[in-house]
Amino acid sequence: MSRKESIILIFLILIFSLINISNYLESRSNSRYYQLIIKEEAKQISINSASLEEIELLPGIGPALARRIIEYRERNGGFKEISEIKKVKGIGEKLFEKIRPYIKL
Repeated sequence: MSRKESIILIFLILIFSLINISNYLESRSNSRYYQLIIKEEAKQISINSASLEEIELLPGIGPALARRIIEYRERNGGFKEISEIKKVKGIGEKLFEKIRPYIKL
């Protein structure tokens, strides 16, 4: 391997390492953020009364999904049990398990 190839290889390894470190720190930051929500914000949000903005704070929930949750709740007179949220298009078992600790009726 030539000197030039070695330098390029080292440079690429350095870049990939920095990207991995950045991703790791970001994931830890997000985790701390959601833990902070739980500790600071009344522990859980009510999916029967939360605003669009509050629902968007849930991990994995963006504006479109938050709107669908509110539309479902308005159409059906609210959620009768927590697991009913899985009837909202876009919320499967995996996402439900992710948001379950953060929601209540």
